[in-house]
Amino acid sequence: MPARVVPRALLTRISLALGVLALAAVLLPAAAVAAKPAVITYTVAKVGAPGNPSVGVIPFEDLLFPNCASAPSIPKKPCIEVGGVGYRYGIGKLEVTVDQYVDFLNTVDPLGRKGKLRLYSTTESSTAWPRFGQIDFTRKAKPGHHFSVASPAWADKPYGFANFLRSARFANSLYNGKVLAKKESSEGAFEYTTYRVRLSPRTETGMYEMSNPKTTRQAKVGFVIPSQDEWIKAAYYDPNGGGTYSYWKYPTNPGEFGKKMTDGPIQAQLDPSTGDVVNASSQPLSIFRAGGETAAPYWCPAGLSTEGCATGNPFGLDPETYAKAFAGSLGTVGQTLTPSPWGTLDQGGNAVEWTDTITPPPFGVKGARVWRRLHGGIANAPNYQLWISAVGLQPQDNAFFTATYPWLGIRIGVVGNLNPS
Repeated sequence: MPARVVPRALLTRISLALGVLALAAVLLPAAAVAAKPAVITYTVAKVGAPGNPSVGVIPFEDLLFPNCASAPSIPKKPCIEVGGVGYRYGIGKLEVTVDQYVDFLNTVDPLGRKGKLRLYSTTESSTAWPRFGQIDFTRKAKPGHHFSVASPAWADKPYGFANFLRSARFANSLYNGKVLAKKESSEGAFEYTTYRVRLSPRTETGMYEMSNPKTTRQAKVGFVIPSQDEWIKAAYYDPNGGGTYSYWKYPTNPGEFGKKMTDGPIQAQLDPSTGDVVNASSQPLSIFRAGGETAAPYWCPAGLSTEGCATGNPFGLDPETYAKAFAGSLGTVGQTLTPSPWGTLDQGGNAVEWTDTITPPPFGVKGARVWRRLHGGIANAPNYQLWISAVGLQPQDNAFFTATYPWLGIRIGVVGNLNPS
């Protein structure tokens, strides 16, 4: 049978169509042909009592004052008034987990390019850092699957390699995303709102304009990094008048100012292979180091050797130096079960958390870097770092600190009346 002759006009049309398809494949953004953005669920505690009074604290001193006018003058330690917030807001019941941050990475970097946004460090892998590596990277993977939780036990631990820029971009991904559902709930006296959100790959604008190093909030409604006052109020302000001037000394219990470290919570004990809290019946409880002869909370991911966890590190430290420098482990979020006055968990201990409050650099430090406040103590810190006066600060973009300090966490807040869209 003779071959069928295709008319020249049809050949031309086919050729043009193929050319348009090829051009579209080149011009379409990578994210447009990548995996579908992830959906995460995040619960915030409702914080009310708008217009509550602030209190005066002197950084890292066991003192509390109704205001800074009544505080003594201590050289290089000026009093700071904290905790007063004039509006209702929400703050994360729990810290952002490793599983949630992996969803964020795969949404905003679906092709695994690990580019200029610097959302991931090589020290975060279990290969580079057996004991602390939370997230692995696979170069040859489907779009949206390059990043994965290093071990199942890490999924519900706090993400521990955050700087403020990573935190703000995480908030922008939520802000630019789609709120699919909103559910109100309560547990005893505490009230919560749970949001189900489809993340957005857009991170450079939104609640924070990342082109501005001194970025502040750009909207009155949406997901945020809590301010220092929002964070402190949620952790320490007792709307029922407990504590001193209605503020607790710890996020776990009122304590008594002047008692130093004798009135803090009990140290949590962690399952040696999962990092789950095993003494939750002991209250009040926190993941910190009680001091003295007590070892810091510790666990080693299942499947790794004891020697590998004790010695493997990306810095070439000898075992003794490494053990002293990196003593504490992050535990599973929420398992201490000790609530703050507003029902949040783990605001004391586990991971220290960023706020979006800009602060002057410490005394004598010069330069153009932007410094932000942090709060909350960490897993290997003594309990004075859980005090309301433990108002820490760090440069927002310290890449070395981010890659070598595995206890830097994120807690997300919500301002305004945020509803499904």
